Amino acid sequence: MIKILQYKTKQFFFVLIKLSIVVGAFYFIYKKLTNTGSLDFSVFIQNLKSHHIFSIRNTLLIIALSTLNWFFEISKWRLLVSSIKKIDFINALEQSLGSLTASLFTPNRIGEYGAKAIYFSKPIRKKILLLNLIGNLMQMSITVILGTIGLCLIVNQYNIGVDYYKASAIPLSIVILAVFIFAITQKNYKTKNVSFEKTKQFIKNLPINLTIIGFFYSLIRYLIFSFQFYFLLYLFGAEISYLDAMIVITSMYLFTSIIPSIFIFDVIIKGSVAVYLFSLLGIDELTVLCVVTLMWLLNFVIPSLFGSYYVLNFKFPEDTN
Repeated sequence: MIKILQYKTKQFFFVLIKLSIVVGAFYFIYKKLTNTGSLDFSVFIQNLKSHHIFSIRNTLLIIALSTLNWFFEISKWRLLVSSIKKIDFINALEQSLGSLTASLFTPNRIGEYGAKAIYFSKPIRKKILLLNLIGNLMQMSITVILGTIGLCLIVNQYNIGVDYYKASAIPLSIVILAVFIFAITQKNYKTKNVSFEKTKQFIKNLPINLTIIGFFYSLIRYLIFSFQFYFLLYLFGAEISYLDAMIVITSMYLFTSIIPSIFIFDVIIKGSVAVYLFSLLGIDELTVLCVVTLMWLLNFVIPSLFGSYYVLNFKFPEDTN
């Protein structure tokens, strides 16, 4: 009887936690939409109507781009996990969207690591954490490479004053950190039962074709949501060439990717950076804020609402005690 009561108590708290995550997600999204600060929600809706953003043709294309964005993200996750365990696309979809919802309240969506790991049995959870890190680093690498090119072009083209001495501190710090990590991984150094030697070996043993395809998926995904941003600017009447837009868009994503933030404030940070950068091209603030908000809704909020279904139906792996 005591064991039964303990089991039911655990089940009750488990359901309560899942409900709290979903309710919290809905609440924060609602608060963000009704208290946008720099963009009044009623003005946002009115602007959508006046530009006929959601005509049938536009809606189909916008949704198709968001769907493709997440298709490649889910495909990349399935590809990475396949190196240690075979999962189908539906499993990868559940894990990707469920972890998105569960990580809403964490800085830079760091909660995604733990959320994805609990979908797997304990013996491989450390590997799952590492694979998630590798997947995020792939996307970050594409963002940094294209963003750096865009930033150089924007500084050159618009004669923006830059303190190169201070700016060099960021890449220098990254290089020093990379050298430090490389140095300690040359030894069989362990902390909290994690061997850096084993970690290094695990990364080395990843199939080269998996790495190449992973970077390819990351690049395609980046091109998709960047084009979606440009397409929305076009729908809102911004007169700007694709090349000029991409220079600013890549720079914007570079800045916003390196600024720590909680997901729910991500749209505010992107909005502030985007308003400044697009002002160089003469794009008005309202248009930029509407596009940033709509991108946030299409590519994060709506998928996280679908992810709430997977959170509510989540069950631990059968071999988990």
